[in-house]
Amino acid sequence: MLIPAAVAAATWVAGRGQRREMDGRTVIGVSTRMRDVDLLTGALTDTGAVVTSQTDDALVAQWSNVSARFHRDPAVAGGAWQVDFLGEGTTEESVAEVVTAIDTAYGLRVQQAVLTRLRERAPLAGMSIASESVDDNDTVTVVLDLAAGA
Repeated sequence: MLIPAAVAAATWVAGRGQRREMDGRTVIGVSTRMRDVDLLTGALTDTGAVVTSQTDDALVAQWSNVSARFHRDPAVAGGAWQVDFLGEGTTEESVAEVVTAIDTAYGLRVQQAVLTRLRERAPLAGMSIASESVDDNDTVTVVLDLAAGA
């Protein structure tokens, strides 16, 4: 079983570059399909953000030079988040860097959650983990053994 670190690589959807002004500041909006608020909060923290507010439908994260306001879009199925990035010198390039960092951190969090569930559920399904390894790209390979009679 292979679980790549970039599990969330395709989660940031088109919408980058939705640029507008708000109170004289540049705001760049993007959308994401990352669904789990706890994994997202952890990923934001992993990138150096301080999460200053969190509910099931809204998050506010602050880095040293940019902030992000995540809010659920009720018009979009599947619990997509709309995200507005703003801050001094906010550009599409700087937002792309933050988005990439969040995406990587979220992917690693998803990977760990999947591995935890696999470790918990394998014995219930008559399997055991024979080996587990992580390569240079943080891809985890797990080999499962099927118990006799399962």
